[in-house]
Amino acid sequence: MEPILHLSIPVRDLDAARAFYVDALGCEAGQHIGTHAIDVWFFGLQLTLQERPAEVAPDDAPGVRHFGVTLDRAALDALLARLGDHEVRWISPVETDTSGRLRGKTSAKLADPSGNVIELKSYDDPRDALGISAPSGAREPSR
Repeated sequence: MEPILHLSIPVRDLDAARAFYVDALGCEAGQHIGTHAIDVWFFGLQLTLQERPAEVAPDDAPGVRHFGVTLDRAALDALLARLGDHEVRWISPVETDTSGRLRGKTSAKLADPSGNVIELKSYDDPRDALGISAPSGAREPSR
């Protein structure tokens, strides 16, 4: 079995969180875990949304802590277009770095209904930008 990454995050309202991740982001809904949690498949990551309002960061938190996904540019563009059909709170707009170390990085950050920050990004050459030979969990082709 290939490794499956897992992350659990607190949310204020499970129904609002489910709607955001499934309807807006297009994640596949997983199973309910009791009455106060649900799994969604966030681009290969098993993301558990736990209804724990007391653990949600305050609305005025700066949003430095985040998680996200790196997609190829076509997939990123399609996801951004999909999000255009939903009301989302953008933390930082879509920008492309044309001069820095990560030249060709296009990214944006948005928040889920509980304020959990998500970064969506792509790189012209992800292997070069991230200094890796292959994405974690990916296999090199057989020779």
